[in-house]
Amino acid sequence: MSNFPFLSVLTVAPLVGALVVALLPRRRPELAKQVAFVWSLLVLVLSVLMWITFKVGGDRFQFRESYPWIPNWGVHFTFAADGIALVMLMLIAVLVPLVILASWHDAESSKRSVPIYFALLLVLECTMIGVFAAADVFLFYVFFEVMLVPMYFLIGSYGGHQRQYAAVKFFLYSLVGGLFMLAAVIGLWVVGGKTFDWQALSQVDISTGTERWLFLGFFVAFAIKAPFFPFHTWLPDAGGAAPAGAAALLVGVLDKVGTFGILRYCLPLFPDAAKWFAPWALALALIGIIYAALLAVGQNDLKRLVSYTSIAHFGFIGVGIFAFTTQAGTGAVLYMVNHGLATGLLFLVVGMLIARRGSALISDFGGAGKLVPVLAGVLFFAGLASLALPGTAPFISEFLVLIGAFTVNKPVAVIATLGIILAAAYVLWMVQRTTQGTLNPALTEVDGMRRDLNLREKVVVAPLIALIVLLGFYPKPVTDVINPAVQATMDDIGRTDPAPSVGTVQEASK
Repeated sequence: MSNFPFLSVLTVAPLVGALVVALLPRRRPELAKQVAFVWSLLVLVLSVLMWITFKVGGDRFQFRESYPWIPNWGVHFTFAADGIALVMLMLIAVLVPLVILASWHDAESSKRSVPIYFALLLVLECTMIGVFAAADVFLFYVFFEVMLVPMYFLIGSYGGHQRQYAAVKFFLYSLVGGLFMLAAVIGLWVVGGKTFDWQALSQVDISTGTERWLFLGFFVAFAIKAPFFPFHTWLPDAGGAAPAGAAALLVGVLDKVGTFGILRYCLPLFPDAAKWFAPWALALALIGIIYAALLAVGQNDLKRLVSYTSIAHFGFIGVGIFAFTTQAGTGAVLYMVNHGLATGLLFLVVGMLIARRGSALISDFGGAGKLVPVLAGVLFFAGLASLALPGTAPFISEFLVLIGAFTVNKPVAVIATLGIILAAAYVLWMVQRTTQGTLNPALTEVDGMRRDLNLREKVVVAPLIALIVLLGFYPKPVTDVINPAVQATMDDIGRTDPAPSVGTVQEASK
């Protein structure tokens, strides 16, 4: 199986499925849903086989494939996956079937084509897989830009209030970031010997000034995508307007392209510039943690609140990346996975609440747990996972980030810890105002609030809950895959972990 073209098949398969679903008659919505769901399960099965085939401790990049595309420019369809890309590909494969299942009635409520909605989800899966699997800089850029198109239509055509405004804002912000990257990609091609191959470019010696400008071009694009402060303002609008399933993929996967891009491109290709810009990047990450958490506390819209929490979480990932230790770097990558699971669950559960109430405003709830106790319990669990409660997966990643950062920069770790306190405030306040306390009499008049989780919805949330708990107690299967790739990235930038002090060694030996 090691010679099977996993990455190219995984990239193409959802696109073929999208074409099949889009061609189904509009009058057959149930068939479109079923075909899309089964197709996404096939991608999941293939991804699991790839995970099993991946050799921990083997080559850094595995499943490498390369096919000529534009030979005169040195462009190839080159795919390869290291441990960081592999865990993100598995996250996509897990989330997409659950999102399709959770979105079973979303398109019908918008009065638009059901087959097109689910076809767009599969097209989005194709572009997400492609962007993480690409090992050619130009191919990565193409997927990076094309990825905007299905999400734009999911928000603009199937979203809620102010969907057109949110979709255009999302598209324009990402497009501007893409223009910065395009300039940097062209510059890299010129100084790199007219090739876009990642491995060849990683060996190129670039002058200091040029390297800093190229780093900045890539970093701005990735900082907008992540998003980091002050490029974050598009996310609350897009997350608030998007259908819950699309929002789960937007925050759970699409935004990770930004942090993944920093790890894959900014650090290895421009190591000296990365170290030079690191203090500024850490400052932006810390501001994002505190600023977004404070804004989350004051939100009255459930989906906007969850979006602001994600901006704060991306600050922790940024701290982990630019601390330049393997412990913090592993924590950052693990945080990318765990955040996708926890926030994906939170967005889907919030979407279920909103669908029942017909409103996203927190003030329109109150005591909902008395009517839908199981749904309220899942919301509470998702909230606790989001604030990184011990025993949940995000706690492990957050702990690794803070410990890894503390060994090299104590003030950064201390300031970032304040975000944990604020997280408890906004999550618990959200839960208290929506599901706890005195029952809002208006809820008893809403038919939807008399229905607790049905079987389909339980099937959606159960795997995410199980993974969050499992990785909260036993993250080793994932960290074993991540660690070698993170160590290789630290080697690329010439950083080694600080040796423990004599006092620490003596204490540990007692």
